[in-house]
Amino acid sequence: MLFLVAALLVMGIALGAVAHVPVPVSLAAGLAIATWLALFAARERLSDRRHGRAGHSRGGL
Repeated sequence: MLFLVAALLVMGIALGAVAHVPVPVSLAAGLAIATWLALFAARERLSDRRHGRAGHSRGGL
């Protein structure tokens, strides 16, 4: 729960900062974040397949 609160706080700060920078800078930052997330997801998917956990959840809520 504390992680979610911290994530929302950081997101609020980031969105406030985005309002003050030019659009191309915001788009470049968004593209960088999207690329990082895609690479992370691909790495996790490959790791799950390599360890035989395909289709299984790591935990619940």
